[in-house]
Amino acid sequence: MTIQQLRYIVALDQKRHYIKAAEACFVSQPTLTIQVKKLEEEIGSMIFNRHKHPLVPTPIGSILIAKAKSILREVDEFKALAYDDKASLSGTYTLGIIPTVAPYLLPLFLDDFIQKHPTIQLRIKEMQSEQIIEALYKGTIDISILSTPIEEAGLREINLYQEAFLVYCNDPEQFSTNKHIHQKDLTPENLLLLEEGHCFRNQVLNICKQQKEDNKHAFVFESGSIQTIKNLVKSGLGYSLVPQLSVIDPSEDRYTKPFAAPTPTREISIVVNKNFTKEKLIEQLLASIKHTLPDTVTSLHNYVKVRWR
Repeated sequence: MTIQQLRYIVALDQKRHYIKAAEACFVSQPTLTIQVKKLEEEIGSMIFNRHKHPLVPTPIGSILIAKAKSILREVDEFKALAYDDKASLSGTYTLGIIPTVAPYLLPLFLDDFIQKHPTIQLRIKEMQSEQIIEALYKGTIDISILSTPIEEAGLREINLYQEAFLVYCNDPEQFSTNKHIHQKDLTPENLLLLEEGHCFRNQVLNICKQQKEDNKHAFVFESGSIQTIKNLVKSGLGYSLVPQLSVIDPSEDRYTKPFAAPTPTREISIVVNKNFTKEKLIEQLLASIKHTLPDTVTSLHNYVKVRWR
């Protein structure tokens, strides 16, 4: 039994015709016919019913062909991984990224990455975390950036950075006159949240240790945009928690207040399917992002990761 024989039966299943299958495999029709027959003799079972036109697999043949397809995928992935270092880094890849990271991280690294890798085209999609996880399993996106840990057996997480949560309020002394704020100082009243489906919302609720929905006196507003929430805060309509990269402009310092150590953070990572073989793409994306991150993020040490799942 050979890999080439498996390719022949898959091609024959796809074309249902010996001559067309042979042409697809770039061999002569007799060569393909002989190799398929040898494989059938070796396993002691007919893979195709030759009495029907077009050809159809036998019941056991259908099972074997499905297994052959799986084996060939693994072989192709092995070859791609084995020869990746020799191949040029090029092609089109789809990147999924969560909405609470995209507007702040993409402007930092994207131009640097594009300039260094002109043969790569990134198709970028803003997606919520659960949508990204599903798309990675289905193969509709190649690579992603989201908050981790997600602890999915079929996915691989490559840490990028820890991003601090900051209290964003119109009056920095609203909760405490101290330089830093403690989680116990937070109240659910007037807490502005992202709408359900955002992992960031779950993390904020975990930090506040309150289910806002249970508080009848809270100012009820839920948005799909951190920027909308920030604008409401500036108008004096509540407070919220925001990621550090969303407030790197010094003009926003007057609205932010840091937490006391250990600082609550969200972990941001590159996440790919464990079968993804483009290690160079991961390495170069990681390098561009880490090269362009501000010192306020990279210098964070004493922290505690806040989970969303």
